[in-house]
Amino acid sequence: MSKAVTCKRFASIKFRVWRRPQITLNSTECSCGRNHFTCAVSAFGECTCIPAQWQCDGDNDCGDHSDEDGCMLPTCSPLDFHCDNGKCIRRSWVCDGDNDCEDDSDEQDCPPRECEEDEFSCQNGYCIRSLWHCDGDNDCGDNSDEQCDMRKCSEKEFRCSDGSCIAEHWFCDGDTDCKDGSDEENCPSDVPAATCSLEEFQCAYGRCILDIYHCDGDDDCGDWSDESDCSSHQPCRSGEFMCNSGLCINAGWRCDGDFDCDDQSDERNCTTSMCTADQFRCKSGRCVRLSWRCDGEDDCSDNSDEENCENTGTPQCAPDQFLCGNGRCIGQRKLCNGANDCGDGSDESPHQNCRPRTGEENCNVNNGGCAQKCQMVRGMVQCTCHTGGFLEHQGCTNSEGGFQCWCEQGYELRPDKRSCKALGPEPVLLFANRIDIRQVLPHRSEYTLLLNNLENAIALDFHHSKELVFWSDVTLDRIMRANLNGSNVEEVVSTGLESPGGLAIDWIHDKLYWTDSGTSRIEVANLDGTHRKVLLWQNLEKPRAIALHPMEGTIYWTDWGNTPRIEYSNMDGSNRRIIADTHLFWPNGLTIDYAGHRMYWVDAKHHVIERADLDGRNRKAVISQGLPHPFAITVFEDSLYWTDWHTKSINSANKFTGKNQEIIRNKLHFPMDIHTLHPQRQPAGRNRCGANNGGCTHLCLPSSKDYTCACPTGFRKTSSHACAQSLDKFLLFARRMDIRRISFDTDDLSDDVIPLADVRSAVALDWDSKDDYVYWTDVSTDSISRAKWDGSSQEVVVDTSLESPAGLAIDWVTNKLYWTDAGTDRIEVSNTDGTMRTVLIWENLDRPRDIVVDPVGGFMYWTDWGASPKIERAGMDASNRLVIISSNLTWPNGLAIDYESQRLYWADAGMKTIEYASLDGSNRKVLIGSNLPHPFGLTLYGERIYWTDWQAKSIQSADRRTGQARETLQDNLENLMDIHVFHRHRPPGTELDPSHTELRACSGSWDVAQLSCKELTCLFLIFARRTDIRMVSLDIPYFADVVVSVNVTMKNTIAIGVDAHEGKVYWSDSTLRKISRAALDGSQFEDIITTGLLTTDGLAVDAIGRKIYWTDTGTNRIEVGNLDGSMRKVLVWQNLDSPRAIALYHEMGYMYWTDWGENAKLERSGMDGSGRAVLISNNLGWPNGLAVDKAGSQLLWADAHTERIEAADLNGANRRTLLSPVQHPYGLTLLDSYIYWTDWQTRSIHRADKDTGANVILVRANLPGLMDIQAVDRARPLGFNKCGVRNGGCSHLCLPHPTGFSCACPTGIQLKRDEQTCDSSPETYLLFSSRASIRRISLDTSDHTDVHIPVPELNNVISLDYDSVDGKIYYTDVFLDVIRRSDLNGSNMETVIGQGLKTTDGLAVDWVARNLYWTDTGRNTIEVARLDGSSRKVLINNSLDEPRAIAVFPKKGYLFWTDWGHIAKIERANLDGSERKILINTDLGWPNGLTLDYDTRRIYWVDAHLDRIESCDLNGKLRQVLVSQVSHPFALTQQDRWIYWTDWQTKSIQRVDKYSGRNKETVLANVEGLMDIIVVSPQRQTGTNACGVNNGGCTHLCFARASDFVCACPDEPDGRPCSTSEFTGCHLGRECIKYPCYSLSGEGLHVSYIIGGLLSILFILLLIAALIIYRHNKSKFTDPGLGNLTYSNPSYRTSTQEVKIEAIPKPTMYNQLCYKKETGPDHSYTKEKIKIVEGICLLSSDESEWDDLKQIRSSRGGILRDHVCMKTDTVSIQASSGSLDDTETEQLLQEEQSECSSVNTAAATPERRGSLPDTGWKHQRKPSTESEV
Repeated sequence: MSKAVTCKRFASIKFRVWRRPQITLNSTECSCGRNHFTCAVSAFGECTCIPAQWQCDGDNDCGDHSDEDGCMLPTCSPLDFHCDNGKCIRRSWVCDGDNDCEDDSDEQDCPPRECEEDEFSCQNGYCIRSLWHCDGDNDCGDNSDEQCDMRKCSEKEFRCSDGSCIAEHWFCDGDTDCKDGSDEENCPSDVPAATCSLEEFQCAYGRCILDIYHCDGDDDCGDWSDESDCSSHQPCRSGEFMCNSGLCINAGWRCDGDFDCDDQSDERNCTTSMCTADQFRCKSGRCVRLSWRCDGEDDCSDNSDEENCENTGTPQCAPDQFLCGNGRCIGQRKLCNGANDCGDGSDESPHQNCRPRTGEENCNVNNGGCAQKCQMVRGMVQCTCHTGGFLEHQGCTNSEGGFQCWCEQGYELRPDKRSCKALGPEPVLLFANRIDIRQVLPHRSEYTLLLNNLENAIALDFHHSKELVFWSDVTLDRIMRANLNGSNVEEVVSTGLESPGGLAIDWIHDKLYWTDSGTSRIEVANLDGTHRKVLLWQNLEKPRAIALHPMEGTIYWTDWGNTPRIEYSNMDGSNRRIIADTHLFWPNGLTIDYAGHRMYWVDAKHHVIERADLDGRNRKAVISQGLPHPFAITVFEDSLYWTDWHTKSINSANKFTGKNQEIIRNKLHFPMDIHTLHPQRQPAGRNRCGANNGGCTHLCLPSSKDYTCACPTGFRKTSSHACAQSLDKFLLFARRMDIRRISFDTDDLSDDVIPLADVRSAVALDWDSKDDYVYWTDVSTDSISRAKWDGSSQEVVVDTSLESPAGLAIDWVTNKLYWTDAGTDRIEVSNTDGTMRTVLIWENLDRPRDIVVDPVGGFMYWTDWGASPKIERAGMDASNRLVIISSNLTWPNGLAIDYESQRLYWADAGMKTIEYASLDGSNRKVLIGSNLPHPFGLTLYGERIYWTDWQAKSIQSADRRTGQARETLQDNLENLMDIHVFHRHRPPGTELDPSHTELRACSGSWDVAQLSCKELTCLFLIFARRTDIRMVSLDIPYFADVVVSVNVTMKNTIAIGVDAHEGKVYWSDSTLRKISRAALDGSQFEDIITTGLLTTDGLAVDAIGRKIYWTDTGTNRIEVGNLDGSMRKVLVWQNLDSPRAIALYHEMGYMYWTDWGENAKLERSGMDGSGRAVLISNNLGWPNGLAVDKAGSQLLWADAHTERIEAADLNGANRRTLLSPVQHPYGLTLLDSYIYWTDWQTRSIHRADKDTGANVILVRANLPGLMDIQAVDRARPLGFNKCGVRNGGCSHLCLPHPTGFSCACPTGIQLKRDEQTCDSSPETYLLFSSRASIRRISLDTSDHTDVHIPVPELNNVISLDYDSVDGKIYYTDVFLDVIRRSDLNGSNMETVIGQGLKTTDGLAVDWVARNLYWTDTGRNTIEVARLDGSSRKVLINNSLDEPRAIAVFPKKGYLFWTDWGHIAKIERANLDGSERKILINTDLGWPNGLTLDYDTRRIYWVDAHLDRIESCDLNGKLRQVLVSQVSHPFALTQQDRWIYWTDWQTKSIQRVDKYSGRNKETVLANVEGLMDIIVVSPQRQTGTNACGVNNGGCTHLCFARASDFVCACPDEPDGRPCSTSEFTGCHLGRECIKYPCYSLSGEGLHVSYIIGGLLSILFILLLIAALIIYRHNKSKFTDPGLGNLTYSNPSYRTSTQEVKIEAIPKPTMYNQLCYKKETGPDHSYTKEKIKIVEGICLLSSDESEWDDLKQIRSSRGGILRDHVCMKTDTVSIQASSGSLDDTETEQLLQEEQSECSSVNTAAATPERRGSLPDTGWKHQRKPSTESEV
């Protein structure tokens, strides 16, 4: 039997069965006297005798019921009812809804009663309110009111197999959300594993958390995997044992036989000596309490605690027996029966509440005086309660012959007339699930998400009237809140939290209370976190659960420290009392039953749920079985609900009996806190503070009768209702992750966290009372910051060239900031705002630590704990430096000056002393020399000295003169650092010499000795560090890096170059895919190249020729452009594998670059790309850095694979090794006689002699993310410009080469015959769209390089066309649902059609009539408008299924389009939509692209299902297959002898000969999201027609036809008269159709009215005739099966979840190419979110799968499908993905998960096509990567 259910919990009631010694025998046979009955022999061999008349009296007197066995059942009186089990009950109790017989026989065969109209009739005859029907609550009692149909799931929900609904995105998320687990069945197996960044830790199940949470003592992962292998961390306190998983438990539980660690490590490697003196060791090795030995219970589980026990002591009584005062046990019914059955009268004593007997006691008279049930026991009245148990919050009124129950406010009597039901909405269980907060309806399968993407939500509570939910996050150490609908998430408390495990809301007084087991406190604040106050802090160890009773003004909490207990106090902290402190181990959850006036709690160690009155009395175990690890609990009506860590479930049971246990929800992630969301859980009550906050200036806290005005922590009260507005003196100390203060203005000495952001590892502190600033250093962020003492006005003062700033001091007289840096071994100074920074001392320092200043005396003092520990002094300008203490020092840490006694104090952690001496080092004495394990920080205030101690984890103080009167201010504080006392009485300074008070602004460096500025020599290194750019001056005798303060976010800065002439730095960012520039002071920032870049690894600035050159590993190109990014030109594009570093020699006209592809090499060419030659191609691995030594006429390069830095002549000869090995060199540069390089492995910048490689020194260390580096000498004159002053006479680019220069044009433009000038654009070129870009490829040049058209706001561009007349590009954007146009240079972008579009797949410009045609797949229409969007008209809207591509032939008056619907076809009509004709409708799959060859009069189209390109003439005849093997063509176009097309699978643009189908070439490769393609050519848009002159005389639309033309009006009149009212042109063949006509004359009957009327009659007759013909020929245009077809095809505008099959499902393979319409444009630049949704997950890397899938579509009507399966194919990362940092890579992988679901079994699941990133910059074809080094 578990300890949780035995009475050994309550030592005061641990007894044995009473027996009579004189008649107890020690044999197995017992014999009692003649007048006694002999009970059965007990397990101990004992005998018990009872009076004979007690046999068969219905009372358990023996304790084992042996005196009642075999007895005849009693005969009931005529007034009673005889139960089936023999029990007699009052007849009036029959059919009253209560199971009085205990076998329910009194409630059988009860007649039903009539129900009212507004009532629901239960099957058991009860009537309930109709509103209670199907509300999830069993109101009938037989659940007949809950036999309801399953509700429909919404579009954003997933239906489980059991019919319940869950959030759609929970499907296949790895978390079982459906009760039956159906949401995790049939999930794709290719979900990528999460990859965490360098700053993250990966949990065992894949989740990523911040690395700073690893080994911090908190279970941030949820499975303790972040706390495993933490041998170097000690998160557990003294008296605790740390499990292998990281969990801390009570040390006494180690080897006690119970598995208290989640990994059972507390019971491993246990020895026999682990049991304590007050414990008994079982045979199994388990330890149990010694008092449990021989108590009749098997506590050891092997019965060894009950072996060899003597028959002594007093066994306990049975549950239905009464324990007499003398230890005897009698039956309960003999209690208060008027007889002295115990023998000592204790069964009839007054304290047993026995009423005086009157002789008239009868249940038939006034119900025996009972409030509810009355029963007679041995002639006595015994009052009982009805079963079902709502009497806690009910009333009972006696009436004649019975009684009447009533409910409290907020409840309503149920039909059983006994129990109460809460009014209001259906209750909802709100629970924290670590990573989210969810809600579940307890009586049905309603399960919804409230908040997701949380880190580690533990505790929660709600405010019902304000509709707020609050929760604590122990990973972020935050308390958050949000609206109950999940919106408006905000931080409430963000500082000073360590493990906030409990949370409670005072909904009456609007206060937030919480417990923190890390700080051992209970705190309170307003609901917004303001006016925060530490309420309770003394004698608290690990407070956990907390519950409030605002109506009573009380607060309850559990504490599971070394002395577990449950306590309560008033809500102002007064009247604190212990409710329970025995038999508790892990009291976790706690809740209050406000109506029942009871409290319930769970104990995870005892595995029990208990209850007690609110004062702790009447404690009782409710449930003691089936509770592996209960955590939190809530109560509602008659049910308890609790979460269990072990079963990961929410469970419920009856709150009175513990019965009716059921699982509400299981298979949860990690259920934590739980609450019942219902207004009756927060009933109304009196607000003790009233409407004016009780007159309090800050906090008004209720108490049991009144209220108390309280102040925020540390603020003193100035009156009974008011608080001080500021602090005057407080102790300031750092604790690594926060900075705290202890106010000396109040007596409680509670520490309060200053609300600061991003404090990671604070060490040194100081303060300035003049401006109320607190200053601190952070050795994690390597920065010095400051903020006001209240946390406001926080700012970083210094954040560059710091490595380990461990000491800090404020000169409050001259407003200077001094600091030591143990990493750089320097002492520096600046103004308090960080300006005018300079190095004071940099020589002969070895790990300087603390520093203090004496501005009055003019000295500074510092400790140095290097190889020769010492304490030094110098003037505050670094003059007169002197060692004052150098002996008997080990780790001199804190320093403090006593200005009054002119003493210097210090703490030595090695010597374990605190000492002092005079300011010159004399008169040295030990102040404290004992009990100092590891002193660190030190300060003085008043007569006391204060210090922090790392090992003692405390802040202590003593008398500053004697060292006596030691006190501990705070203990149990981890990671204590510096300490100071903030006050407002620092000694004033005197006027000093200006040299001591002024730092002058220097353009160069600061000469400390002469206090003057040197002239700037312009020598510096500049280097990229991924997220910033830094400079190191080479003019000063030390190396310090300074960030170039560009006001822009850098993601992955790689290459860098400098224009020494203008003083600008250029850099490439491969994540943002940009090249940018800025001035060296960070100003004048601008992006110069923003398109067409993938991975720009190399960059070089030609300061002489004013050009910028760069290499791109992704596109495998070398390009050049002007310094502003204009006139961009591709120089080298062939035979490049992975070009990286690039270097220029303008004077010689040479360009050099390295290529680290499959065959690494070093190449050279002219700076115009001519004369290309390979210089070195052997023994190269990863040639990274490259530099040209002009003075030494040599090349230098760094190879990270061979680990060498090498040199050769400028032609590649005389190769030699300068340095080997170097670990992982990347960037390389040279200046004067030195080379400098960056190294990934050492994270450092190094220097060596350029000729010999000797004299290697470390320039800067501890610089992760180092990339390119350049050395600059701005004083060196620029060389001779080969292009001269007039740009060499070139109109565009002038590029040097070895023998001179050449003129060049931007990419794609040919140089004219004069070899100097260029056109503005190519003559013939391809235009194509790729989702978020529109690009061109010139056909005038052979390089076929794509150039971006800088059109703004491109989101999802599908279709394109061009108007050669106005030079405009027209395009459709299906994300915005618009048709737009712009000029060829991207300017003048405007929306042409902005409304009424769904999915515009095709677009065609009629350049003659100035009309624009488009197909709309969403609306199944073909429409037309003028080119400016006016006169819009629907041309065709019948018999269209999925119209896609469209083309016009203005000269012939034809319109062509493809339709890839149910019956795929290609059609033709006149430009007005008339004379519609099907050209091709056989042997078609997915006819995507369509183009016309105007010269040969043929139609060309691509079929993406049949994988071929075909053609026919304009009448659909002479059909030919041009190419039969293409992968997945989408669009095509024609120019000259070539057919060009885009291909989705190969991600390329290809072409073939249009006559033979041969000579297939790839024009452009590796382009994601390719869509439409067209040709712009002078020969393309030619010819004219009747509409070409004056719009044919039409006012609106003019449509040319084969032999005539027609005028037409828009569908929506635009207010202008339409030309059909004029008839002058009809003689010329102009036909006037249908449209509303407007008179051109103002009055009278015009002749046009007469003509119009006649024409109208004629037109009606024609319509009737057309209708007859249409019906007759209907089969020509429509498929018989389409009549009932009402499905919608997937398209670019819909997500996979939005696609529904409403009627006839399509064949499996018929859901063809579709586009995923993203939620918005992607501006993250880390990847292209181009997702192409395929109807059957087509984009597989397995060709066999690809072919198999296509075979499924052999019959259109034969194979039907029930689901539309779509897969998102995310863009693979181009070439090297070193451009992505780890966080972005992880996000990309998460976003790359397949969205394909419910795939028909005939379709195999394809693999995702996407290459994983290579963060080491190595091309993927390389067998190994740099990141593996």
